[in-house]
Amino acid sequence: MELFPIQLLFMVVLMNRYVLGPLLRRLKGRKFDRVDDTYLPRVAIVIPLFNEGEGIYHGVRSLLEQDYPSHLLQIVVVDDCSKDDSYAWALKAAEGNPNVIVMRNPENMGKRKGINRAVKAATDAEIIVSVDSDVIVDKAAVRQLVRRFVSPRIAAVGGRTYVTNRHQNWMTRMIEIKFHFAQEWLKDLERSFRQVMCLSGCLTAYRRHVLLELEPILEARAIAGIPIKYGEDRFLTRQIVKHDYETVYTLDAFCFTAAPSTLAGYFSQQLRWRRSNLVDLLGGLSHAWRLHPVVAVHYVSQLALLLSYPLVIVHNVLTGEFWDILAFHFLVIGLLGVIYRIETRHLPADRRVHGASFLPMALLMPVTYALFTPLALLTLDSGSWETRGSASAAPETSPVDSGGRFPPTHAGEGTTP
Repeated sequence: MELFPIQLLFMVVLMNRYVLGPLLRRLKGRKFDRVDDTYLPRVAIVIPLFNEGEGIYHGVRSLLEQDYPSHLLQIVVVDDCSKDDSYAWALKAAEGNPNVIVMRNPENMGKRKGINRAVKAATDAEIIVSVDSDVIVDKAAVRQLVRRFVSPRIAAVGGRTYVTNRHQNWMTRMIEIKFHFAQEWLKDLERSFRQVMCLSGCLTAYRRHVLLELEPILEARAIAGIPIKYGEDRFLTRQIVKHDYETVYTLDAFCFTAAPSTLAGYFSQQLRWRRSNLVDLLGGLSHAWRLHPVVAVHYVSQLALLLSYPLVIVHNVLTGEFWDILAFHFLVIGLLGVIYRIETRHLPADRRVHGASFLPMALLMPVTYALFTPLALLTLDSGSWETRGSASAAPETSPVDSGGRFPPTHAGEGTTP
């Protein structure tokens, strides 16, 4: 079986992610996560909105409960011409709250351009916190993000995301473990050198002047003349690092969101992420040499694995050796499942899943690499948001019915919003 080169590359990536990163975190100790509780700037929380329905109402309400001085906090919702009742729900959330502003784009502009428009409007803010419209943010999240701007060179601080529907089915249980490693382990290496290459739009804080500085680059993002609306989070983070700023990641600031619960939803998400990975990993080669050598090796090895692994999988299918590579996947994924179980043994049962829930990843991983990497390469000029909301039909109910009343929440709480 001719797998040694790709196995070696795979092991380099695994060593970087699962060994070197956590080791550096333990060696650096307190220097790894410095804070400054005296820093209390004006903050604007920006929420780009598209087809989120009632969810935006609950998201805004969670942000109004932030453990941060209310006179220093502003919330700006930017609706990107939603086709459902999202705009009405956003307006309802803003009622009686003067520090909540709801804007609507004149046309569908994409997530990043919508955020840029809100950044310009938040003239008093020093820090911009980007929050996805489908998340619920922990009360301490903004404070935890802000207190990590301990240096003028730090331009962005990202937080982590928890899966709320982890026990829904086999898919959400698998994603729960995937999120655990993606956020507890995989970013450790980049965190050690303050060069985190992807901070999620679910919850990330930025210095406003840096966003304004990078605005021309962000606005002009396109492939073959077609504006690109996916992968803005990764692109923005890479541009920040490229311009010699530092990026930080913390586990102490967090939010909650629902993971895809179907194969269709998961595959749509993976295709969007695969496009983003390819575009920015390839685009970053021009300045990867400016990264710390350890981060640079990690960066290049990820791209090499992403491009070569589909070829190896197809080769093994054609030569009748697919079961050998599948066994290799089950071995690695099974080991990670055991590690997850050990690391989460102290958590209550409702906060963790069984380690064996990660085993389906052993099959989905080669499938997504073999199918979606080539498909992503052929559709890099896609302009679609491809979110769960954009693929769903508009709900039958509106936040305000004909009698001016509000329907019960979708969560079945029996209350009115």
